[in-house]
Amino acid sequence: MTEIREEFIKQAQHLARNAEVLPGGVEELAAKLQHAADTNTPLRIKLGMDPTRPDLHLGHTVVMRKLKEFQALGHKIVLLVGGATAMVGDPSGKSETRPALSKEQVEENAKTYFAQMAKVLDVSNAEVVNNANWLHKMSFTELLKLSAQVTVAQMMTRDDFAKRYAEGKPISIVEFFYPLMQAYDSVAIDADIELGGTDQRFNTLLGRDIQTAYGKKYPQLVILLPLLEGTDGVVKMSKSYPEHCISLTDSAKDMFGKLMSIPDNMITRYFSLLTDATKDELETYDKQIADGSVNPRNIKMKLAHLITEEYHGKEGADKAQEDFINVVSNKGIPDDIQEVKVEDGKNILDLLTELGFVASRGEAKRLIQGGGVKLDGEKISDMSYSITVKDSIILQAGKRKFAKLVK
Repeated sequence: MTEIREEFIKQAQHLARNAEVLPGGVEELAAKLQHAADTNTPLRIKLGMDPTRPDLHLGHTVVMRKLKEFQALGHKIVLLVGGATAMVGDPSGKSETRPALSKEQVEENAKTYFAQMAKVLDVSNAEVVNNANWLHKMSFTELLKLSAQVTVAQMMTRDDFAKRYAEGKPISIVEFFYPLMQAYDSVAIDADIELGGTDQRFNTLLGRDIQTAYGKKYPQLVILLPLLEGTDGVVKMSKSYPEHCISLTDSAKDMFGKLMSIPDNMITRYFSLLTDATKDELETYDKQIADGSVNPRNIKMKLAHLITEEYHGKEGADKAQEDFINVVSNKGIPDDIQEVKVEDGKNILDLLTELGFVASRGEAKRLIQGGGVKLDGEKISDMSYSITVKDSIILQAGKRKFAKLVK
């Protein structure tokens, strides 16, 4: 066995930061890196993306930042758009059958993906493929050959399938095809390493088995990254919970404000997964928070500025921080507050929705129930409240959204 050189062990250790490398850990990753260098053959690093929604959030960037590290070492990033798999729907972690998307929905949602990813990666230097190009062309015979590589018993080892089966909830045969399709993608693009979140353990490891079945001598390694919690610090960040989600399309002000709302116990986790903070820096932040030598808000403000600057530039981050200090710390109102004409009798739920302060009336109700809606500083608790404007009043929704209501 060839001895692995120190430089590749160090590379592998860096790449394995915050990650789980399967099945062989850091040593197998180092061996792959060394072989790639010795043969002058860059590794093909796969990331599959199902465009089920039109925008990305900070949770997605945890994996994207790892891709960036591979890209910096000269390896080839393969961004795989799930034109076929998105029409099936990934059942990972789902308690019930997931609705399939139409071809038109997939194409519409995919339009903005790469513009958003370009904020993290050099997308222009990545290989972009769509699995519809091969999966939609498979013959029935080819599909049977693929299906024969996995047993029903193997599929039922997945926690979500096993749980749903035990609870008597339906599992569509189509859902069994999702991990098979994702696995075959690794054959089609000849992946050496596949990245994903920890919820993709079964799907990505199945890719190794399918590659072996199709004759690949050295199947892909799998690198799994943590799922970032939303701003509540509990549930994973998801567009299904917009009140706790930080989108890459958020304004600088909203991004900064949302980051400032995370619990103190999430500060170093966000630093670790979303920035280039070193181990020593993380330990320092943990110590300062634990012993009270530094106000956690000051560390959080550094985090918020750092991340906001990455996506909106220094000027955008500086202005967002200034607005936050004015609005939250000094109990002020933003300088750029919008002015909205409102007819008397307008329902508060309808107004919040029409202004885009919330995504739905349901979200508006939850915001009111939580005491997050104020008129001239007075909390509104009545869901049927009707707006009456004598001169002008200030509507506040949450900590960061304001409007000046006028006749």
